[in-house]
Amino acid sequence: MHRPVEMVEVGARDGLQNEPELVPTETKIALIEQMMDTGARRIEVASFVHPKWVPQMADAEAVVAGLPKRDDVTYVGLVLNKRGLLRALDSRDSGGGIDEVGCVAVASDGFGEKNQGMGWEASIDVVRDICRLAHAEDMAVQATISVAFGDPFDGAVPMARVVDMAKRIAEENPKELALGDTIGVAVPAQVTELFSRLREAIPHIPLRAHFHNTRNTGIANVWAAYQAGVSIIDASLGGLGGCPFAPKATGNVATEDVVYMLAQSGVDSGLDLDRLIAAARWFEGKIGKPLPSMLARAGGFPTGQ
Repeated sequence: MHRPVEMVEVGARDGLQNEPELVPTETKIALIEQMMDTGARRIEVASFVHPKWVPQMADAEAVVAGLPKRDDVTYVGLVLNKRGLLRALDSRDSGGGIDEVGCVAVASDGFGEKNQGMGWEASIDVVRDICRLAHAEDMAVQATISVAFGDPFDGAVPMARVVDMAKRIAEENPKELALGDTIGVAVPAQVTELFSRLREAIPHIPLRAHFHNTRNTGIANVWAAYQAGVSIIDASLGGLGGCPFAPKATGNVATEDVVYMLAQSGVDSGLDLDRLIAAARWFEGKIGKPLPSMLARAGGFPTGQ
């Protein structure tokens, strides 16, 4: 129960994509550098999507170009199609360089049509193609199944469908596969069951968890995923986040909240809690509003003996 957790910081991409006011490129770069100072070593830095759909990510290449080259840090770029992958590949030799791409299959037709212009079946084929192309270019690639626990338009998503999707994606050998609770509807019992099913179905593929805290179950879901054997967790500084294509979807689980829970439970995340709290307060000043994180307001507490 005390195996360490790898944290994937998604604040600079998933955290910012729904912000109504454009965040300057230099502020995004400073945010990523702040996260490196907290100990983050795997950071989602940009999304290579059409700026018409996600204006906040229009400067993806500029952000990557402004990042420091760090051999100890993995910079991740989100891609949704072949065009996005080609942009990410072109960014490998610019600035910090993209080290890994993430791609997304959608577990339902309603959200899939709104978010990626395709249903869930077609999204599997796109992810498989991206995986093959990335491998051919020696680019690390991981995959996420979004709205794995529920869709804002279609409602509940059958677990059997998610497991089947995972099996088909796993045939392309992504470095890991994540389940995304994109609209924050999951509860711990569902998380335990679905991740347990995936561990049985694709035991050779590491699993990652991505939760939003829309209905205040995000932190509990992180712990349920950990108990189900997941050791890679997405989180966003301050609880930043949301989705432009999912009504009422709010932020990701806050990095500092997750790190506090893990630390108090004897689980190492590699991140410095005091620096995370300071970074969250710094970024509140940059965007001029409080962040959802509880730790940014309450502060930490001495670790129990």
